[in-house]
Amino acid sequence: MADRPELSKRKATVLHAVVEAYVATGEPVGSETIAERAHLGVSSATIRNEMSSLEEQGYLSHPHTSAGRIPTDAGYRHYVNALPVSSRLKDAQRRQIAAHFAEAILDLEEVLKGSVHLLSRLTQYAGLAVPPGPSDEHLVRLEVIDMGPTLLVLAVGQHGRVDKQIIDRPEHIDPKAVADAERRLNRVRGSSYLDAQVTLLQMAATERAGVHDVLLVAADVLRMATEGERAGHVVVGGVANLADDAQAWRRDTLRRLFETLEREQDMLHVLQDIAPSDDVKVTIGDEHPTTGEWGASIVAAPFNAGEATMGTIGIVGPTRMDYLSAMTAVRAVADRLTEASGDVER
Repeated sequence: MADRPELSKRKATVLHAVVEAYVATGEPVGSETIAERAHLGVSSATIRNEMSSLEEQGYLSHPHTSAGRIPTDAGYRHYVNALPVSSRLKDAQRRQIAAHFAEAILDLEEVLKGSVHLLSRLTQYAGLAVPPGPSDEHLVRLEVIDMGPTLLVLAVGQHGRVDKQIIDRPEHIDPKAVADAERRLNRVRGSSYLDAQVTLLQMAATERAGVHDVLLVAADVLRMATEGERAGHVVVGGVANLADDAQAWRRDTLRRLFETLEREQDMLHVLQDIAPSDDVKVTIGDEHPTTGEWGASIVAAPFNAGEATMGTIGIVGPTRMDYLSAMTAVRAVADRLTEASGDVER
């Protein structure tokens, strides 16, 4: 993005008033509206000149069918950069977040599914999250549960990742084989998913048939966790909100966004490209090639366990977005996820 000259206080006030009016109404904004909203003590003609100058500098654009103007990506960026670092949630939003995490279970994947839907309700955009991958996890629990005609293999990582598989029980796997395999599984607790998989395969090679097969099934659960779709994926919620706000999108850009949301790995690559390192990060339109294609913005924040970043949570919506509300909600939910991740780890 090209460097632009610093805006005067009056130009910045006019620009921010245009952004807020356009976000509120979805209609191009005229100078009379800004005169009423901004209380600058100058005439509409003076404001019109300032808006013309902002258009020349690339902060506003002028739809051909309207006398009013709308913000460009650069205009939104200037507005976002001027927002306060933190802002208070509305009381209703704070109660929704508190209620969600009071009821949340300690399976981080399930907590994230609930959290993206919570964010979509708070913001009316689509919620997104990237859970921790298996490379970030060490096993705190790996067991085989005898369920009669079936066996349940359950793996739990230190940060709440849960992988499981139910298999039909072969006749040659008797209760003693399950019990013997269970004792051997204890040896890999504390190992990474990959190291545990290698150890299980080595142990299986020296065991009798029943124990051998149970250990191979446990190793296969860990393999699927590290190689399959679960190895890196995106949790999405509230996509219908994007269609509800269809007036904010061009039909072709909305279609492209929906197509990418359906292609999980493509969406994962976008979120990995723009992943925030410490606080809320806002990516607006053409600041990333893919969000530029969508005409969209992404507001995202990391959540942590201790000093380690575990994943990302955020929202995607049109560039005509209530950025302050979105950033406040994303930051609050990310902070509570960090607390929840710490609870799971303990």
